[in-house]
Amino acid sequence: MRTVSGRTDRVVVVGAGLGGLACALHLAGSGRQVTVVEREPVPGGRAGRLSLGGYEFDTGPTVLTMPDLIAEALDAVGEELTDWLDLTPLAPAYRAHYPDGSTLDVHTDPQQMAAEIARVCGPWEADGYLRFVDYARNLWQLERHDFIERNLDSPTDLLTGNLVRLVAAGAFRRLQTKVNQFFRDPRTQRIFSFQAMYAGLAPHDALAIYTVISYLDSVAGVYFPRGGIHAVSKALAGAAEKHGVEFRYDTTVTQVETASGRATAVRTADGERIPADVVVLNPDLPVAYRDLLPPTRQRRLRYSPSCVVLHVGSTQGYSGIAHHNIHFGRSWRGTFQEVIKRGQLMSDPSLLVTNPSRTDPSVAPAGRHSYYVLAPVPNLDRASLDWRGDLARRYAAELMATLEDRGYVGFTDGVEVSEIITPADWADAGMAAGTPFAAAHSLFQTGPFRPSNLHRTLSNVVFVGSGTQPGVGVPMVLISGKLAAARVTGGGR
Repeated sequence: MRTVSGRTDRVVVVGAGLGGLACALHLAGSGRQVTVVEREPVPGGRAGRLSLGGYEFDTGPTVLTMPDLIAEALDAVGEELTDWLDLTPLAPAYRAHYPDGSTLDVHTDPQQMAAEIARVCGPWEADGYLRFVDYARNLWQLERHDFIERNLDSPTDLLTGNLVRLVAAGAFRRLQTKVNQFFRDPRTQRIFSFQAMYAGLAPHDALAIYTVISYLDSVAGVYFPRGGIHAVSKALAGAAEKHGVEFRYDTTVTQVETASGRATAVRTADGERIPADVVVLNPDLPVAYRDLLPPTRQRRLRYSPSCVVLHVGSTQGYSGIAHHNIHFGRSWRGTFQEVIKRGQLMSDPSLLVTNPSRTDPSVAPAGRHSYYVLAPVPNLDRASLDWRGDLARRYAAELMATLEDRGYVGFTDGVEVSEIITPADWADAGMAAGTPFAAAHSLFQTGPFRPSNLHRTLSNVVFVGSGTQPGVGVPMVLISGKLAAARVTGGGR
């Protein structure tokens, strides 16, 4: 494994996103002197916080899986997860709502889920589900240590016994093809393959190795931290600060200073110079290269779809929904074609609706509810939609009308506060192609083919976050923090 050369005593981490925070904890636990420089007044990066009229909203991810990865980062400095976070397992993890009016609750206990599938789709489908769980669990075990929680420097690093086992398991076939071997009902086929969108691909194009996302999402368990996902950011930052990490909030880094093939310091917008033996960059990787580092030729990346997020504080509550809800439109393959291939808005939307106040009333005023509505849309490289014009307002109205058509009676009339986040806003926040989901996980943007977390020519510049290895999603970003720290300390594999 390639590691940072030279001294590594003083580390400056630029950005207090989840990856940067996890990296800071692992580095602090190894005895490094760590300074985190963050442009916002609070930690979190994409996992930030929006306060509107007494409502509190998570600005980024809302689904939390694999809390053991949070525990691992805290354990690096001797802290316990339960001392920092109050986690509630969600039951169901999701509720799927289908165009025919049926619903399917996704339970993380396999026997309970098999009974639910048998109730909705029949016993054959339930048997297929149990076989799918065994298959997905096996893939996770094969992939985790050799390919996900490991720094990969070249394709030859993939040549392990587990690669042979993955090939034998059909992990390099198409995801939808593999899922359809276990399920016949379109409803189960969708609920166990829609996660490919997180990887930036249609299920018909993604590799079956990404079955592990479905496994983490629907079998390993989904949790909600009291206070929202931003509470994870605050916990990691609080533990890091307790153990000597210095945080510089409201401070924007404008340049990484270099000399003789090494980073020597970071420069801030107010002219301050912060010396460093190592610089860890948590901004979106292509943007970090573009804005903070000396010019260097970069490969052209293919980016994941973006999304529109509608934050709504409402007087309305709905007894027929769960904490997380997936509302599927009638179209399936066509939806992915529109968003990914043709750069169009969904004509028959599939939406994620999260209702966090159902689990944690503290995020809304008494008797009120908060909603987070996510709609996949093309990224800015794929389509030049006028998000800075009237489109944002019109699309927000369309989303609310769609929800009303799907059972959220009176949704528009119940709105007290709202804010819409579009690809233009993601771009303004420093995300390449206006997407919070980074580079798509196509074959040649995965593993050792994904942009490296160690700069090619600057021997002490390390990257962390979803744009580098292992990729997108809260679990992968937390792992990226551990991997980045290993580049500095020489630990890990």
